[in-house]
Amino acid sequence: MKPADRPRPAAALLAAALAITAFCGGDVLARGYPFGPRTRSVNDLGNQYVPFHAHLWDLLHGHADGGLLVNWQSGDGSSFLPDLGTYLGSPFALLVAVFPRDRIDLAVYVVTVLKIASAAAAMAWLLLTLRPGRWWAAGLLGVSYALCGWTVADADYNPMWLDGLIALPLLCLVGEWARAGRRRFAGVLVVALAWTANFYTAYMATLGAALVLVLRLLLARPPRRQALAAAGRATLTAALGVGLAAPLVTVIYFGTRHAYPGRVRRFTPVPSEDLLARLLPTTYGFGSPALYVGSTALVLALALPFHRAVPTRVRAGWTTLVLAVALSLQWAPTHLLWHAFATPQGSSYRQAFVLCGLLVIAAWHALAYGLPDRRALGAAAAPLALITAVASTSGLVRAHTWPVLLLAVGGTLGGLVLLGRAGPRTRLAGLAVVLLLGAQVGESAATSAVATKLRMKHLDDYAPWGERQRRQAAAIAEADGWPRYRTDPGREQTVGNDPLLVGGQGAQYYSSLTSDVLSRTLTALGGGWTSRGRSVQSLDNAVTDVLLSVGARLHNPPDPHQGALPGDSASSTVTRREVPPLVTVRTAPDPTPFGASPYRNQELLLGSRVYTVPRTSVYDDAGRPVRSRTVGSGNAMAAPAVTARCPAGTQVNLWAPHFSGTARLAGTGTDAVFRSADGRNRAAMEPLGRTPASGRVRIELTPDRPGRLPPGAIGCLDTARLHTAAARLKAGGATEVTVSDGTLRARLPAPGQGIAVVAVPRIAGWRCATGDHAARPAGDYHGLIAVPLDATSTSLTCTFHPPGLRLGTTVGLVSLVTLVLLTALGPAVRRRRAPVPPTTTPPRERVTATAP
Repeated sequence: MKPADRPRPAAALLAAALAITAFCGGDVLARGYPFGPRTRSVNDLGNQYVPFHAHLWDLLHGHADGGLLVNWQSGDGSSFLPDLGTYLGSPFALLVAVFPRDRIDLAVYVVTVLKIASAAAAMAWLLLTLRPGRWWAAGLLGVSYALCGWTVADADYNPMWLDGLIALPLLCLVGEWARAGRRRFAGVLVVALAWTANFYTAYMATLGAALVLVLRLLLARPPRRQALAAAGRATLTAALGVGLAAPLVTVIYFGTRHAYPGRVRRFTPVPSEDLLARLLPTTYGFGSPALYVGSTALVLALALPFHRAVPTRVRAGWTTLVLAVALSLQWAPTHLLWHAFATPQGSSYRQAFVLCGLLVIAAWHALAYGLPDRRALGAAAAPLALITAVASTSGLVRAHTWPVLLLAVGGTLGGLVLLGRAGPRTRLAGLAVVLLLGAQVGESAATSAVATKLRMKHLDDYAPWGERQRRQAAAIAEADGWPRYRTDPGREQTVGNDPLLVGGQGAQYYSSLTSDVLSRTLTALGGGWTSRGRSVQSLDNAVTDVLLSVGARLHNPPDPHQGALPGDSASSTVTRREVPPLVTVRTAPDPTPFGASPYRNQELLLGSRVYTVPRTSVYDDAGRPVRSRTVGSGNAMAAPAVTARCPAGTQVNLWAPHFSGTARLAGTGTDAVFRSADGRNRAAMEPLGRTPASGRVRIELTPDRPGRLPPGAIGCLDTARLHTAAARLKAGGATEVTVSDGTLRARLPAPGQGIAVVAVPRIAGWRCATGDHAARPAGDYHGLIAVPLDATSTSLTCTFHPPGLRLGTTVGLVSLVTLVLLTALGPAVRRRRAPVPPTTTPPRERVTATAP
């Protein structure tokens, strides 16, 4: 190793160690998992990332239902490769395999810590590559970057985004290699790894690295030909790297095209005071850009324009780039550009880590050219004071911000002044370094701790793996009979992806790639959802259990972590039902499209009339009719009711998708919970009990917000008719069904006309064939897979190919061949282009004759 390269490993190790110390220290201060009783599993961490990593554990250990192509546990059969690329593409994800299954929360935490440490190390290495300097200072600024506000406020509970945090400094290194015309093969692999790990944040990191490369070329001012050659090499490297990642990227792209659209939001920039407030420590706001990088980095970045030891072009270039990117966060067109032209449905500033990285690089240039003198530090105090004054008017600044800020700024300025006065290798210099490092670690730990506590007040949270999940998993394992029938983890869910976390197979599924056909089909059948349609829930309904071959259903007590009383924490119970197989045969299918009533839609898919859907009346608290049918407002606030008449002994179901509260069938002691919020949550149909002998149905409501009851809210199910219909479908269903990853095979009863209906959503990518016939794209029967039959159809084979996989594989192979050719032919081309040294004839020796 060259002497100039030796500080880089030391700086990287220091940055990684300090980042781990500060991040874990923040969790200790917050008493967060695994150092205290406060759970880390908020929002998508509990609902998506932990369950998906649990499913990866099952895949790696051979325990999962499904494989890389199809996840048979969620959404009644969903495409898994897009989810793999979105949530599990990082190499770090594989580490979960070495942990016990019941410590999956700890495994995800360790993966998160390692990603943050890797980002710190990568940034420290990059800084010393951009310009030589003090190795410990590069390590300190690496921590500033890795524990920026974006990390501790937004990304540590979205671990897949942390791969973009690592990617930014690595892609900047690739740009440096392209400038120098070396390490093309390594550069392509780095780009491919970044885009495979998480293409979403890798896209943002690529844009940021491209800006850094352009600025570096402008500052270096090479001849135009050399500059264009460097830009061309960088572009080719990026294109080949993205091409190698194409098998996953294209699958994710097409998966997004087929996903439920969710909500479209218009971008609204945050006020300037909130933007500046997020530069300060211990501030938090879900919808504002988390730009905190630590007081040391902020002071150095503010001092850069006034640091006379730094060349004017360097000062102007980096200052301009930082300001330009900051402004781009607040302008709608550039905001869309940063987010691949799709406004996020959650946090609006997911690109903030790029600006944090640029602030840290600017701070490094202020330090690498020599310590800023007193004049530069004094000049930096003016904008810092202005930022603080404006930020003080923001509601995001709280009382604890000021002592942390004062201590951090005091430590920064004190450390820089001491360092300027101290000579090298003196105790004063050592004290200055300790002061700077201590200020950074303490400030970052405090900011992380505050973000952890405040998140709990704004987001849903979920308990880590414990006794409840253990009981669920044990009950499901005992009842499981896949693929003869499905075992649903239950309507009373623990997280949004219970099938992945505790096992079983059901409709429940939460992903950014939840298919449109799944969400709309379950909604038409009376299902509920959250997250604006992308988190579909289990539907506890006897008819849909028959339709979807749910032969065993778990019934869970309310989750104590969600506020249930300890007495509600009884054991989970399982109910069993005789259901048809996954593949049934319909001789005369009804082509009538779904309508407004889920009861009639269920009957349409079942092929039999089993419901009585009576007229209903809604009454307010005083027993007066409510013509608007809206409860939870006006005179229908406390005890409204809905009434109807049904045949005695039928099962009463209530469908009230826009009602929020509890409902109870009069005469019973059980409350059913309905959760609805405009545009965000939709309540599922719920069974309430049996119709009394009088036939009079009265449902007592306790609303917690205004909501309207639809005219056909009550459906009374004749269970005897349902049993007859289920027996008929079972008798004509497949005699044998086998499932393996992306293939489903069924042996059909006696050949005949009609269609085979597979109880699997007809998502894009399914192809089916009967007998020896060629496979064709699967048909659609009210959202499920349908295959026409003829007199020779005795078997059925359906295979799944994720849309975009063939295109992505082709692009990947072309990129790989191109890379191999360039790598093999590169040395020969360089030798051919190398100038040939001129050949010279050695001078003849002069021979002098001597006299004898």
